[in-house]
Amino acid sequence: MKKTKRILTLLCVVGLVFILSGCSTSTVTQNSSGIWDHYIIWSFIQAIVFLSKIFGNSYGLGIILFTIIIRVILLPLMVYQMKSMRKTTELQPQLKALQSKYSTKDMETQNKLRAEQQKLYAEAGVNPVAGCLPMVIQMPILIALYQAILRSEVLKSGTFLWMKLGDKDPYFILPILAAIFTYLTSKLSMMSQPEKNGMTTAMTYGMPIFILITAVSLPSALSLYWVIGNAFSAGQTLLISNPFKINREREEKKKVEKDKKRAIEKAKRRAYKSKRK
Repeated sequence: MKKTKRILTLLCVVGLVFILSGCSTSTVTQNSSGIWDHYIIWSFIQAIVFLSKIFGNSYGLGIILFTIIIRVILLPLMVYQMKSMRKTTELQPQLKALQSKYSTKDMETQNKLRAEQQKLYAEAGVNPVAGCLPMVIQMPILIALYQAILRSEVLKSGTFLWMKLGDKDPYFILPILAAIFTYLTSKLSMMSQPEKNGMTTAMTYGMPIFILITAVSLPSALSLYWVIGNAFSAGQTLLISNPFKINREREEKKKVEKDKKRAIEKAKRRAYKSKRK
């Protein structure tokens, strides 16, 4: 199972590198060539420009609306991914127990461990590999949206609120908001995990800092895209995988199990007493 996941991860990385290698920072126009630039990036730019005309050529509102539309289209994939991740997360204590039970590194023991893990996944109806597939599908779309904003002179030529979309946010408001919403999304996701680890903690605090530092030096159009996208992700997490609801259900389940064990122990003690009489 681990080998399969490593192979899938490698393929994802290779695919992402392949996509990005075909992208540049040059301006995209209707005369641009190539499938990526002409048919995908240029189509995204045209769609944003069309939506902007609805709001009096406000490219800022066009970027906001198009970002929301893309996120809504990708929502079913995200629902699937979050549900799959939740099921996998709930199995972590049992998986750790199996790893402790089969801790010996010899081939026979490790084969037993993999067999037990696969059995556990099957019984829980979990496919750990399938949880990665929605991310693989949505990444090219999100990269295309990012590239459409980055490489369009038209979109960066407009103004929105206090900003020129092609220049940095002079007051750093959008970079700060982008970092805050990134933190909220990561924090909400981490709160629902039964067990914390150093990697998730580092990502929760490290990613917002990375977003803040990067957004400060980028055009406001990109910062606006990050703010809307990350705000949508935070709301999406609360709606689909609400950590407060998950933790409450988890505590209720533990309480039911404890009550059940107590009832069994009481029944055993009563049976034992009745035998002695």
